[in-house]
Amino acid sequence: MARFPPPPRLRSRPARLARALETAMPHRSHPITIDSVLRALPVTPSMSTRQREWSGVTVDLYNPVPNCSATYSAFDHHALYYVPVGSARLVQGRDGVVHEAVISAGMSLIMPAGHDSSWDGDVPASARMRMPTALITAAAEEMGKRPASQVEIRNVFQMRDPLIERVALMFISELERRAHPAQVLIADALSCALAAHMVRSLNAFDVAGSYDPPPLGRAQLNRVMAFIEDNLERPIALSDLAAVVNVSRFHFARLFKRSTGMTAIAYVEQCRLRRAQSLIAGSDIPLSQIALIAGFADQSHFTRRFHKHFGHTPAAFAREQGRRRSQRQINGRG
Repeated sequence: MARFPPPPRLRSRPARLARALETAMPHRSHPITIDSVLRALPVTPSMSTRQREWSGVTVDLYNPVPNCSATYSAFDHHALYYVPVGSARLVQGRDGVVHEAVISAGMSLIMPAGHDSSWDGDVPASARMRMPTALITAAAEEMGKRPASQVEIRNVFQMRDPLIERVALMFISELERRAHPAQVLIADALSCALAAHMVRSLNAFDVAGSYDPPPLGRAQLNRVMAFIEDNLERPIALSDLAAVVNVSRFHFARLFKRSTGMTAIAYVEQCRLRRAQSLIAGSDIPLSQIALIAGFADQSHFTRRFHKHFGHTPAAFAREQGRRRSQRQINGRG
């Protein structure tokens, strides 16, 4: 794995960084938003979810930034930085506290909303996940945290968190793939999982624990399943499914899993694949068109998911169905 060497010496020492924090951008009365943060930073991301119609967490991928020395006013959102590769010695400062350490692959940094920050050193490659505070509030309420205002995300200069790492790597993996409808639901679910994890594991307050909600009723579940079947040809978001039974997407994700034993993502994909299998078996529609009818972005993505689920490609399944139809026709003439 590539490693990014630390700078020979830091341009600003921690004491100077602390002084900078005390006067960090006093002329800025408004915090930096998710939409405006790209204008505030000196570098642009190599890839971003901003060009895709995803909701929830915004993810920007950045290459290493050598010799960084910068001070920023507070964000209006929570920022989670995950380092996928490399290492670098970095001095961070937030709210008068200065932390100097080597940040290496697999580590995460958590910067809550409302914290001024300063950075000095070499910033390693990173996936910067930006979460609206409303997402944390919704997660807290659905997890039984009352009142939600008693949830405050902790500032973390460096940590290793397996769940944050898995979520970040899944976001990176989806960004590196071609856009396809399933990503809307995947991004929704990852955002909800990350928000729930932050409320549970990174809350500065000691708030009462969560509760287990009852599963969806049979009538509710039937409405959700009917909605999925009627909309397989288009992207289906977790918020779309939640709206069918008039609950939040956080609440819905838990209810659906308790009701069916599987996630909404897995169920929607299963329905898409069954629709495709039925069309292949009962029609002569080209596979490329079947892929679109079943809600896949293209035939390549359809082929990969079909093979993983059924153990053979759509083309192989189509050939087998063709042979069976031919045999039935022969037997009928006989």
